[in-house]
Amino acid sequence: MRALLQRVIEASVEADDQVIGRIDRGVVTLVGVAQGDGPRDSRYLAEKILHLRIFDDHQGKLNHSLLTTSGACLLVSQFTLLANTARGRRPDFLQAAAPDVAAPLVSDVASQLRAGGVPVVEGRFGARMVVRLANDGPVTILLDSREQG
Repeated sequence: MRALLQRVIEASVEADDQVIGRIDRGVVTLVGVAQGDGPRDSRYLAEKILHLRIFDDHQGKLNHSLLTTSGACLLVSQFTLLANTARGRRPDFLQAAAPDVAAPLVSDVASQLRAGGVPVVEGRFGARMVVRLANDGPVTILLDSREQG
């Protein structure tokens, strides 16, 4: 699984011309599920998202996590994170998991974040969405569960 985290001061997600979720300070997390991913991958990403120190302390150093800042997470499924652009000009998405596999794993990440104490707002799986955000920093981090030790 891949996740792209963007530290934000505010963000929202729309589907069908309606705002379906909004957060203040926290992270927008775009999640892509690859073929072969499973619960171990969703647990890894949730733990990283909960504890990754990407928020400033009083000296401006990245020493705080979502948990220590009481931040929220706007979580959006995004299969395009699995794009393969090695050949040609059109990306292929053959590495992305099928929706019936991906949807429960994205939901599992959201559930684990909530269980960890973080408010989570979700996009609508499979929908065409508009994500609006005010990136703070900017701080943008790419996580990949296949890099776990």
